[in-house]
Amino acid sequence: MEFEYFGDSSGEIDESYNDHAKGYERDIDFAFFFVNFNTSKRDFMELTKREKVFIRKAWEEKEVRESTFMRNAVMNAVANAMRDKKTPFRDLWKKKQKPVDFEVVEINLDAIEESNKKDEFDWVAEIYKANGLNKPAEGGN
Repeated sequence: MEFEYFGDSSGEIDESYNDHAKGYERDIDFAFFFVNFNTSKRDFMELTKREKVFIRKAWEEKEVRESTFMRNAVMNAVANAMRDKKTPFRDLWKKKQKPVDFEVVEINLDAIEESNKKDEFDWVAEIYKANGLNKPAEGGN
């Protein structure tokens, strides 16, 4: 498993570094885990090579994800600061839309219509009125 984002940007392997690093791979590994994960020497020694590879990959993905979140937050803040004063703020996060359960919608509409017939109070018209709109005429237009 290799890093997708981290490593030498040229794609070339530095052979002189590899020559100097020979014999120090375990120390380099421990330093990485100690600095990034506050791993004790005992905990580090208990990790298998496979676990280390997966931990490094998860760390890379976490770093990329967090920096992307930060970039998006900064871009959003700049866009909001530079926006025309008549336009609303742009939200950083958008709520995930859930599919509509049409059975529940039908039940709710039936309850509203029944309530309107009994109470002679038009909830729908009140909602339109509260939002400064006129209720559309029956039949659509």
